[in-house]
Amino acid sequence: MPEAEGDGLAELYQELILDHYRRPRNQGSLEAHTSRVALANPTCGDELELDLLLEGGTIRDVRFSGHGCSISQASASMMTQLIKGKTLDEARRLAARFSEMMRGSADAAHDRALGEARALAGVARFPVRVKCALLGWSALEESTRDHP
Repeated sequence: MPEAEGDGLAELYQELILDHYRRPRNQGSLEAHTSRVALANPTCGDELELDLLLEGGTIRDVRFSGHGCSISQASASMMTQLIKGKTLDEARRLAARFSEMMRGSADAAHDRALGEARALAGVARFPVRVKCALLGWSALEESTRDHP
């Protein structure tokens, strides 16, 4: 890939991350939820609460609240868009794939199933920020652990 094209893509990804940070999707809480998990990253102070409404093994609705850096908040916003309407198995596969991407997998970074969350692939180069990107996904894993 030519350098200019790579720079343009990096800029587009940065804009997408900032857009999700400034205008998070699915932010708030669900009055009627079947699962609620609160997690924090003590290293940087990010906090996140994830509410899921599960019906018949499908994520019917999802919301998140909390505060933190642009990476944690944008990642949670992207994740909620991606998992809404998915089965628990589909959501778990996406979480595993996202984790692979955060460990530096180029294959996962090109996986279209991750949608806009692929914009966060560059975070893998900054180990101290990986926990930020994974916070919402970790909450998803914890909130679905007791569901078949």
